[in-house]
Amino acid sequence: MTGAISGRVVYAPYMKAVLFDMDGVLVDSEEYWVELEEERVLPEAVGEGVVEDEEITGMNYREIYDYLEENYADQLQVDRETLESHYEAAAEELYGERVALLSGFEELAEELQKREVDLAVVSSSPHDWIDIVLDRFGIRDHFDGVVSGNAVDGRSKPEPLVYEEGAAALDVDPADCVAVEDSENGIESANRAGMTSIAYRTDINPGMDFSGADVVAEGPEDLRETVLAVVNGGTVQ
Repeated sequence: MTGAISGRVVYAPYMKAVLFDMDGVLVDSEEYWVELEEERVLPEAVGEGVVEDEEITGMNYREIYDYLEENYADQLQVDRETLESHYEAAAEELYGERVALLSGFEELAEELQKREVDLAVVSSSPHDWIDIVLDRFGIRDHFDGVVSGNAVDGRSKPEPLVYEEGAAALDVDPADCVAVEDSENGIESANRAGMTSIAYRTDINPGMDFSGADVVAEGPEDLRETVLAVVNGGTVQ
């Protein structure tokens, strides 16, 4: 819905905020994390072929050990420190050198800002990993809030708290928020927080079950169109 004031187009968005997951959405880091998990972390932790990567995608890396301990205690072969060290050792190189920014993100962010829609990063990653991405790509000014599941006092995705914290950081009701996610855990987290969820399907998650999402976007251009349509109260087939 639009109107004109003094010759200027003014947008009246249906949603007031868009909250972006980082890994697999803002940057293509899931490709590298999946490789690390499938080739090293999971085989070393519980053995080859025991855990599907989809089970832990979207989780805070420090909570992955809790998940394995709870669900695969008989197969668990490493301690918490060893598991976490794999992620910590890889993060600086991965975010600082290897990952690429979502194609068209800055244009999408600018379009949303024209509509006076607030933006936030809501990630299970630690703040220092998020900071590397924001500073490397110069996109910090696009965001009105940054929430790390690693800093939330409670369980991260698929629990809803991290998205509830994201809405609170923007002072927006969760019902007025759109969450963009690339994992089942992330979609569940956003849904349980009461947000509209957009699943972002890529080459890395082609078989992931996104039946719980309100909308599924295929690739960056479709994601842009879907986000703008949902923000403006449109329907997407």
